[in-house]
Formats: sequence, C-alpha cells, structure tokens
Amino acid sequence: MTRSLLALLQLVSPTLPVGAYTYSEGLETLVQTSQITTAAQLEVWLRQELTYGAIRVEVGILDRAYGAAIEKDEIQLAQWNQWLSAFRETEEIREQSWQMGRSLLRLLQALQPESRWFWAEHFTDQRADQPVNFAIAFAVAAAGWQIDRSDMRLGYLQSWVANLINAGVRLVPLGQTQGQQILLNLQPTLEQASQAESLVLECCSWGVSIASMNHETLYSRLFRS
Repeated sequence: MTRSLLALLQLVSPTLPVGAYTYSEGLETLVQTSQITTAAQLEVWLRQELTYGAIRVEVGILDRAYGAAIEKDEIQLAQWNQWLSAFRETEEIREQSWQMGRSLLRLLQALQPESRWFWAEHFTDQRADQPVNFAIAFAVAAAGWQIDRSDMRLGYLQSWVANLINAGVRLVPLGQTQGQQILLNLQPTLEQASQAESLVLECCSWGVSIASMNHETLYSRLFRS
C-alpha cells in the first residue's frame, strides 16, 4: 500500500516532467475575454467542468484503459486510445494530450527500462505515427505500479484541477491562498466525480471548446492551449 501510494504521488506531482504546466485548456481565453476575473468565477467554472465537462469522459476512459492494461488487452487499450483521440474537439487539446502521453511513456521507460512497460514500446520516438493520450499512458503507469483503481481516478482529477488552478493564479491573477482555498472547496466535487457511477461517456463542454479554438487568436499568450 505504501509503495503504490508513493507511486501515485509521483504520478500526480506538479514536478512530473510531462509539460502540464504549459497548458490552460481554454482558461487563458476566458480570462482575457473577462469571463473569468475572480476566484469565485474560477471555482464555479472548475466545478462545472468536473460535473458536466469533458474531464468526466477522460476519467471514464482512464478507468477503462486501466482495466485493459491489467488484463494486458492490447487491442482494447488501442481502441480506447483511438476513441479518446477522436473525442477531442480542438487541435490544441488533442496535441496537449498526445504530447503529455508520449512524455509520460518515455519517462516510464527511462525510469525503469527493465520493466518492459506493457504497450509502451508501441509509442517510442520511432513510432510517432501512433500518438498516445495522457489518460492512456497514466492508466498504463497506474496498472504497472499496482495503484488502486479508485485512488488513480481521484489522483488524476486532483492533478488536473490543481494544474488549472495554478494557471488561474497566474492569469487572473490570484493569490496562492485563494488558489488553495479553491482546491479545498472542490474536494467534495472531486470525490463525486471520481466515483465509478460518475464515469459516463457523455459531457457538455462546448464553452471550453470555443475558448480553446479562440486561444490561437489572442493578442498575447502565456500558455499553449
């Protein structure tokens, strides 16, 4: 239990070198267009995303990919990866997921080359024509390190929220204490979103999609999405 917990903490750490801190997932657009200007508005937006947004689908696929990795079902894992790629509504969000996924698999192979990570050999630099989504790579890592399935889901969501709060602290801007208060306030929503009964593959995220599409037209940008 201790070893798997430590592995989960490493996976969700902000120091994990996968580039998560460079993305805002449309938040930068919402701030620049004055749709999010306060801590309260950021908290509402994040709560809505956790309740109705695309992150719900992403965690649903994460959970299914974990099952496929445990069973070493390569075909099913590839199908869920393709499904998640097709689900992405904007190029920026899709490229974000692919870049972070490739980075995580390369990191796993560098950290423990002797482990022969299941499925990772399909997504080396030599096979760049086969992109891997971050949720899929995360599931492979969680299965390989024997992380509890429910803990994996909660950790993935908490890491996602923490990264966007971090972006909000820089963009709005907010104080660090305000950011931590948002994270604390969202704990019940995070817990609910991570439950197995919440893992439905449907969402309503057109607002975020539009914000992401408009990101490239901003006058100045700190983030890549």
